[in-house]
Amino acid sequence: MTDPIARPGKIIAIHLSYASRADQRGRRPAAPSYFFKPSSSVGVSGGTVERPAGTELLAFEGEIALVIGTPARRVALADAWAHVAGVTASNDLGLYDLRANDKGSNVRSKGGDGYTPLGPHLIDARTVDPTALRVRAWVNGELRQDDTTAGLIFPLAQLVADLSQHFTLEPGDVILTGTPAGSSVIVPGDVVEIEVDAPDAPGSPSSGRLVTTVTQGDVPFDETIGSLPSVDDLQRTEAWGSAEAAGLVADPSTGSRPQDGESSRNKVAEPVETSSALSPALRAKLIEAPTAGLSAQLRKRGHHSCFIDGVTANISGSKIVGTAKTLRFVPFREDLFASHGGGYNAQKRAFDAVEEGEVIVIEARGDSTTGTLGDILALRARTRGAAGVVTDGGVRDFEQVAGIGLPVFSQGAHPSVLGRRHVPWEVDVTIACGGATVQSGDIVVGDGDGVIVIPPALAEEIADAAIAQEHEDAWIATQVEAGHPVDGLFPLNAEWRARYEAEIATKAQDESGTNA
Repeated sequence: MTDPIARPGKIIAIHLSYASRADQRGRRPAAPSYFFKPSSSVGVSGGTVERPAGTELLAFEGEIALVIGTPARRVALADAWAHVAGVTASNDLGLYDLRANDKGSNVRSKGGDGYTPLGPHLIDARTVDPTALRVRAWVNGELRQDDTTAGLIFPLAQLVADLSQHFTLEPGDVILTGTPAGSSVIVPGDVVEIEVDAPDAPGSPSSGRLVTTVTQGDVPFDETIGSLPSVDDLQRTEAWGSAEAAGLVADPSTGSRPQDGESSRNKVAEPVETSSALSPALRAKLIEAPTAGLSAQLRKRGHHSCFIDGVTANISGSKIVGTAKTLRFVPFREDLFASHGGGYNAQKRAFDAVEEGEVIVIEARGDSTTGTLGDILALRARTRGAAGVVTDGGVRDFEQVAGIGLPVFSQGAHPSVLGRRHVPWEVDVTIACGGATVQSGDIVVGDGDGVIVIPPALAEEIADAAIAQEHEDAWIATQVEAGHPVDGLFPLNAEWRARYEAEIATKAQDESGTNA
C-alpha cells in the first residue's frame, strides 16, 4: 500500500449506485449519472471539515474511491479494471442547504474545501476482486454504514468503462463510486471514520480508517454576491436519510406550506394527527417512565441535546406527556408588532388550534421578563384538551393559570404583557426552546426533574428501556436497603445481574401460573 495522491486532476462522483441507497431514495436509475468535484475539495485523514455558518444539513457519505493508474479512453468493460491503480476510502461530504440552488450540478453543495477526504492508504487494485470490496462508516464510534460491492447496481468496472466513453481518464483521476444506505447528517464535534477493505482477499487489505472531524464555521455567506443556503423538508428528509430520522411528522413532498412571515423556499410540513405519533399505550408508558430515566436512554443513543433547560412546573407534582405544537416569537419591533401582534395573531391561532393531547411549546428566546400566555389562553388550551404548555419565557396571571389546572412549565411569573419583548410570529415550525430544538409532532415529557424532547421514531424504544431500567433500579434499591454495599450492585455486575434476572424469571413464571 502507498499513500494516495494529494491532488487528482479530476474527481468524478456517481449519483446513485447502491441498491440500498436507491431503495431508500425511492428511485433506481437505469444507467449511471455523474457530477464533478473540484480537486481543491480533497482532504486527508485526521483533517477537519467546516459546516458553514447559517447551515444545518452537512451529511457524510462513506464511499469506495478508485484511483486511475493508466490512461483510459473508450476501454471495453472487460479491460476497464486494469486501468485502476488503487482503491481507497472517501467521504463524499455534501451540504444539502445548497443543493437546491445548485440545480443538480452539486458545484457548491459538494465542492467545499475538505469535502472529499481520501485515504489514508491505497489498496493495490491488482490484489483485490472489485466485486468483493466492503465500505463501512462510523460516526462517533457508532457503525452507520456497512455494505459491499455485491450491492452495487453498476459494477465498479462499468463506471470506468462508461466514463472513458466520454473523456480520457488520466493517471491520478479519482472516481467516487457512490454511497450505500446509512448516510446522514453530522454536526460540529462529530468524528466520521470511513474504511474500505477486502475481507476475503489474502491478507485482508484495508485502506485504514479515514478520519474527519466536523467544525463550525463563523463566516456567513454574502447575499449580495450569491444565493443563500435554504432548506425545506424534502432536503431534510434526503440529508437525514428518511423523514423519521429527520424528525418530520409529515411527508415533505406533499405536506409542506409556507408559514406566516416566511418565504416559500423555507416550507415546513403540516403536523400529523397526534394519535399517529403517540398512541394511548405509548402515552401510558411515558407517563410511567420518569423523565430522568427517559433522558438517560436518549443519552445512551447519542441524543445529548434533548433538554428544555430553565423551566419548572407551575403545579407541583404535575407531569405532561404529549406531542408538540410549536409557537415562535421573534424579538419586539414596533412595525412588526403593528402588523403581526394584534388581531388573530399566531399566539391566538396556536391556542385555538391545539388538539387534545398536544403540548404547546413556545420559543421565547429564554426571555423571562414578559408573559407568553395568561389565564384566558390557558383556559382555552385546557378546554381544548391540551396536555400542557412549555415556554422558555414567563407567564402572566401565574396563580390563576395554576388554578385552572393546566400544567405549564416556564421560567416563572411576570406581570408584563406579550408586546414588551415579543412579536407572535408563526406556528408549527421548528423552534428552539430552552436550548432544545423542537419540531411539531415531537414528543414532549415533563415532570419535577424538567422537560425533555423525544424524536417520535425513538419514543417506543426509549419508553420500554426506561421502564425496564426503572424496575431494575427499584430492585437494586431493595438490596441496598437490605444492607448490601453499592459496589458491584449499582450498576449490576455479572453476579448481581444473574441474581436479578433469575428473580425476574421466577416472578414471571409465578405470574404465568397464576393467570393460567
